[in-house]
Amino acid sequence: MNILHVDTNHPLLINQLAALGHTNHEDFTSTKIQIQNKISQYDGLIIRSRFSIDVEFLEQAKNLKFIGRVGAGLENIDVDYAAQKGIHLIAAPEGNQNAVGEHALGMLLSLFNKLNQADKQVRQGLWQREANRGVELEGKTVGIIGYGHMGKAFAKKLKGFEVEVLCYDIKPNVGDDNATQVSLEEFQKRAEIVSLHTPQTPLTIGMINSTFIEQFTKPFWLINTARGKSVVTKDLVSALKSEHILGAGLDVLEYEKSSFENLFSEANIPEALSYLMQSERVILSPHVAGWTEESHRKLAETIVNKIKFFFH
Repeated sequence: MNILHVDTNHPLLINQLAALGHTNHEDFTSTKIQIQNKISQYDGLIIRSRFSIDVEFLEQAKNLKFIGRVGAGLENIDVDYAAQKGIHLIAAPEGNQNAVGEHALGMLLSLFNKLNQADKQVRQGLWQREANRGVELEGKTVGIIGYGHMGKAFAKKLKGFEVEVLCYDIKPNVGDDNATQVSLEEFQKRAEIVSLHTPQTPLTIGMINSTFIEQFTKPFWLINTARGKSVVTKDLVSALKSEHILGAGLDVLEYEKSSFENLFSEANIPEALSYLMQSERVILSPHVAGWTEESHRKLAETIVNKIKFFFH
């Protein structure tokens, strides 16, 4: 097959596809329109998040057999129309699930132990032990929303911490030895920590809003390593101010561009984001939860293995 790569990835992806007999073409600089105008020449497309694959693009993809997204989700692809066209879609959540699980745990422990605040103070010559007294994870109830690859990986990391782990998911019977599946009502009654591991869908956009937050019985800590648009930032800020949310670890932000490569769509920093940037109860990272040296390789390997499975 002729395969077009429009994003850079681990070199093994192209090397192993070539070893399977495929012809690889790289184009990391052409515009979406330029790619669209030549996509009919290709049987396969490999993309990360450079641009969206919409109906107009797919209309031109006359010979496309598959699209491989080197990442966990497929939200930048019109999945329904691709299915109508008989285009097989491949994602690689298995490739970075461990990285996401570790990052979520790292954010949580950093928040509990005030590590970002303490680090800044010590660098300024301040030695404030009482102000940096932490809290322990042991004995807490952790709630995971979205119990797929990422949620399961996070639950697995929590095994040694003597916590109770609950999960909520729209799919039935996804709980396992690491997490007990409960109703949303029970989840909101019991959870003291909430970690998001959901894809971006119409159901999850704006899901964490003031109404949702107010339905929790206990103040809670929020971790989001999933998708930025799942959290309404101004409502998160209000909850931080009222201490209904005790702290937040955010690897993703509502204001990210859809490519995930840049933060701002406009020059001005929104007021809610400015608050997050200044808050000592918030830890931020630039959408890197699944972005490790190991996941770089594993994502590529996963895509190759799935292409091999479906087309050889």
